[in-house]
Amino acid sequence: MANNEKKSTGAILGAAFLMATSAIGPGFLTQTANFTSTLGSSFGFVILASVLMAAFAQVNIWRVLCVSGMRGQDVANKVLPGLGYVLAALIVIGGLVFNIGNVGGGALGFNALLGIPTKVGIILSAIIAILVFVVKNAKATMDKLVKILGGVMIVVILVMIFVVKPPVGDALKNTFLPSAAFSDLSPAILTLLGGTVGGYITFAGAHRLIDAGVTGEENLGEIKKSSITGMLVAAIVRVLLFLAVLGVVAKGLELDTTVNPAADAFLKGAGEIGYRFAGLVILCAAVTSIIGAAYTSVSFLKTFHHSIADHENAWVIGFIVISSIIMLIVGTTPAQLLILAGAVNGLILPIALLICLIASKKTSVVGTQYKHPTWLLVVGLIVVVISGYVGITTFAGNISKLF
Repeated sequence: MANNEKKSTGAILGAAFLMATSAIGPGFLTQTANFTSTLGSSFGFVILASVLMAAFAQVNIWRVLCVSGMRGQDVANKVLPGLGYVLAALIVIGGLVFNIGNVGGGALGFNALLGIPTKVGIILSAIIAILVFVVKNAKATMDKLVKILGGVMIVVILVMIFVVKPPVGDALKNTFLPSAAFSDLSPAILTLLGGTVGGYITFAGAHRLIDAGVTGEENLGEIKKSSITGMLVAAIVRVLLFLAVLGVVAKGLELDTTVNPAADAFLKGAGEIGYRFAGLVILCAAVTSIIGAAYTSVSFLKTFHHSIADHENAWVIGFIVISSIIMLIVGTTPAQLLILAGAVNGLILPIALLICLIASKKTSVVGTQYKHPTWLLVVGLIVVVISGYVGITTFAGNISKLF
């Protein structure tokens, strides 16, 4: 009994960190450095707004999926037959393309940390992620690794904050009363929202809990605990990284936003040691995001055919290998692929959230006893409207650029 309880606790924390670290990938690090450079202390408001909207989306989705014990694609098929296949296709395509960027982020991390060439860094990043799924108890290993790497990121960024001494008071004030115009803040809010709960990230933690058997209304307390822990970890890292970059920007130093702005912020804030620290943070963020993207994308396929579920680890490894090969072929700036990924993933959050909100009222999904909180349904619908509008306009703009 104690052993099962220990496994359950490990899975609950693992799911929380898998969601949190998936949301804090190389793209997020780059976005934070860029927006802090342009918005200064007002970026605190952007983080606050995006964290609140992401939290409402995540809590809705986690509750419906975990109470029902069904993964996202199965819930979607209950809402409308065939919809699960569409959702799975969107997640897998978006996850694959984002994973190409994650592998490239790992290469950037290795380069900043140890000066390793890009192509070698791509291969090393893939190998580290693959090793997780080679071991016998892959899911337990994944749980442990994402917790360790998430902890490393927090510690390293904290050290950087002590070095650069950001204007915390000014940041706190602008978090609630931003000095920047809302027209300048809104694109950043929407970019951050899509990048931190878009695509596979929305489902990463919930699918891990389902795999661990933490489902049903009787486990609602554990489900809440895991989702809140994940959101807190993600929020803490976002705030700490913002403060670390703000400490550099507030000194009047201009960041090079063309290649690796996060690493440039650490370099200008703490010299060569800071640059190495940045490499470590980027590498941790990339490896955890590679693991999260591959695991969650495959979890959308395994209920469609028993052979995928029977050989889940092999499929995850194959997903990572394909991502890495494509990255090696297209180089370090796969612009068209990233445009397509942004267009597809921009639509996934509102679609996925709306499906779960509809499902929350279907007894065929959540049963006859479960009652989804009305206030949660309402705020979820507000997030659907906001993210849906942005998703459609982003999709239209990006598709026109692509073709």
